Amino acid sequence: MKLRCVVLLCAFAPALFGKLSWRELPPLPDPLGVAGAFVAVENGALIVAGGAQFEVSPFQGGTKRWVAGAYAFEGGQWRAVEPLPTPLGYGASVQTPLGALWIGGSDARRHYPNVLRVRYEEGRLSFAQLPPLPAPCANLGAALLGETVYVVCGQASPDATQAEKRFWAASLAELSNPVTLPVWRELEPWPGPGRILPVTVAQNGALYVFSGAELVPGGRRFLADGYKYEPGRGWTTVAGPPAPVVAAPAIARGPAHILVFGGDDGSRFAQNDALGDSHPGFSRAVWAYHTITDSWTRLEDAPFGRVTTTAANYQGGVVVPSGEDRPGHRSPRVDLAEPSSLESGFRPLDYAALGLYLVALVAIGVYFSRREKTTGDFFLAGRRIPWWAAGLSIYGTQLSSISFIAMPAKVFATDWVYLLVQASIVLAAFPAAWLYLPFFRRLNVTTAYEYLEARFNVAVRLFASASFILFQIGRMAIVLFLPAIALTTVTGIDVYVSILLMGLLATLYTAMGGVEAVIWTDVLQVFVLLGGALLSLVLILTRLDGGITDLFRTAAAAGKLHVFDWKWDYTTTAVWVVLIGNFFNNLVPYTSDQAVVQRYLTTKDEASARKGIWVNAVMLVPSTLILFTLGTALWAFYGAHPQLLDPELPVDAVFPLFISQQLPVGLAGLVVAGVFAASMSTLDSSLNSVSAAIVTDFYGRFRPHVPDAPKLRLARWLTVLFGALATTVATALAASDVGSLWDAFQATMGLFGGALAGLFALGIFTRRAHGAGALVGAVASVLILAWTQQNTSAHFFLYGMIGVLSCVIVGYLASLALPGERKDLAGLTLSDRPR
Repeated sequence: MKLRCVVLLCAFAPALFGKLSWRELPPLPDPLGVAGAFVAVENGALIVAGGAQFEVSPFQGGTKRWVAGAYAFEGGQWRAVEPLPTPLGYGASVQTPLGALWIGGSDARRHYPNVLRVRYEEGRLSFAQLPPLPAPCANLGAALLGETVYVVCGQASPDATQAEKRFWAASLAELSNPVTLPVWRELEPWPGPGRILPVTVAQNGALYVFSGAELVPGGRRFLADGYKYEPGRGWTTVAGPPAPVVAAPAIARGPAHILVFGGDDGSRFAQNDALGDSHPGFSRAVWAYHTITDSWTRLEDAPFGRVTTTAANYQGGVVVPSGEDRPGHRSPRVDLAEPSSLESGFRPLDYAALGLYLVALVAIGVYFSRREKTTGDFFLAGRRIPWWAAGLSIYGTQLSSISFIAMPAKVFATDWVYLLVQASIVLAAFPAAWLYLPFFRRLNVTTAYEYLEARFNVAVRLFASASFILFQIGRMAIVLFLPAIALTTVTGIDVYVSILLMGLLATLYTAMGGVEAVIWTDVLQVFVLLGGALLSLVLILTRLDGGITDLFRTAAAAGKLHVFDWKWDYTTTAVWVVLIGNFFNNLVPYTSDQAVVQRYLTTKDEASARKGIWVNAVMLVPSTLILFTLGTALWAFYGAHPQLLDPELPVDAVFPLFISQQLPVGLAGLVVAGVFAASMSTLDSSLNSVSAAIVTDFYGRFRPHVPDAPKLRLARWLTVLFGALATTVATALAASDVGSLWDAFQATMGLFGGALAGLFALGIFTRRAHGAGALVGAVASVLILAWTQQNTSAHFFLYGMIGVLSCVIVGYLASLALPGERKDLAGLTLSDRPR
């Protein structure tokens, strides 16, 4: 697929992303340097051990000498530490949670199968022998993928005339605690020829093998091929490097890139003896391979060219210690590459567009504040919202900024399997519109949980409302924090400024204008977001010679349009897992989430509310196609222009990156403003619905005689309180490492979603369930789902189904077994509903 340049776009495309800034660290204490050394980063210290060197140039009759010495670099200086048990070099170094593994290697006499576990603690280097390789091997490649170490064997002996073609694997658990020997498994090797000194790196769920040299009569054949190994799927051929990169140090960087530094391209291999000590040295090229687009790009050259050394992540950058800088010569030099900050593509006009949009949102809140006289106005907009606006608001509430950014990114990185997730939302609209909606409308409720008291008892109502409130409190901070991180990386807007802008402005207009302001800002952001996505898609398609036809043809050939996995495996995205699992997952918000149900209650009647649900369902079809096609188009665009990608950016930043750097000035600001608004839309919905739940289900429930005016004041103050809390927590997430605690809180509260939807299903579809049984079912649902997550490999798409069905089944059986209050069920179950 070829892309042509449109002047409007190319004016904003930077020449290069992902620049590296190089600086020298103090050199290795051994002035001769070493090649083939083992490398590790342990407890903050850089370790270099073993390898081989020449005291006298081999072109002057010198002999290669293997060494055992080891050095640790910490505190800004090198010092000698415990040496290797014997002189050894040209093995593989793999960093693991167990410590560094130094695998295989050679000395002057032979090659070895040894596997050493290396640890550096309290200034001492220690070694432990682990189960050896099935055969001696040196000049090999190895990497850790998941919990398994993979080895690409290179050469079995010093005098071998043919490179090995053997592929081994062993899990960390087997290596650290072998029960039976051997622990190394022989796997099917890569499709290409055997090779020595390959580039071997694990990245993005796969093992990659590039280049290397094949041993042939009279010398070596330098390879420039590439292969990818995926556990359970085997080997596939991928794009090889533009030139051979034999013995090059390489490393996985960011979520999807592999950086390769220099290497021997073989261009002067036949002249090595003739050039001798006047050899100009190895290549200084730095190559970046992008695993998603299967493309290579050349970054700025490194200040050195070295081979037979190992690159390692160190102090936020990549360190390349010592190595061979030309045939027969080693360098003690140590270089550290640090990623440079990303240049923002935002211009003053973009900031102006962003500012005007945010002012417009506040103006909407000010406008509607004059109409919010009662809690009925503040929570239900006086039931005067048009059905189409309610439907767009439902859609906008569910299409958070996280989804807007993540959906194209998911398609960019994978395929169209998640299309069925969107289809399941349409399926969930049918029961929501015809089976659940009548109960919410005919009972004339403000919150969904009022139904649960009418059907069961007040305890069930309070359990459900409290679960919803706690989950939303956690969610509010996340919907501020994650988009702010993504936007900051590509726009240059400070993350704290982003959080404060979104949090404070959303709180302001929600406190003033209530749900009416929330709904109309939702409507505005839907048009801005989808318009921005459609514009981005059109602009990319104008740069494709074959247009959308060529895009789909190329994507189909690469497997990027794959949708259906026809298998029964419950651990993967099989068709039934995606459809059935997400049908239940979407029942949760559409039947039990106050933020969504509240929209049903803002229209004038049940028929209008039903139309709103269908508007949301219908909107999903074109919007899904736009966002999915956009993800595929981004894959094509960055496949043709891999130099525009930044290895340090997360995959989820790919669409904001395109917006910031490729959209015309002004429009980029408007679309980014839409992303801000989408985050604010989710926040404002949560703020208003949480306020409604507290005022109605708790304060109003237990103080029914309090006049409406104090309730309205409380609702506004609660909105301010929780808006401030969400903004504060989001700021704390950005400032400190408390994300894991917050993730744990969110995961725990997420267990309650299936229980909530299960309570509504239990109430509507059964007559014999009662309050005590319903509570037992809800608690059982939480416990069963927690056990499932911890002890099974079931795909997370199935969690909603497990939570809902376990609540219904256990709740029904418990109701049969336990005594319960007999209630008048007229109008409260499906069989008792008036026709």
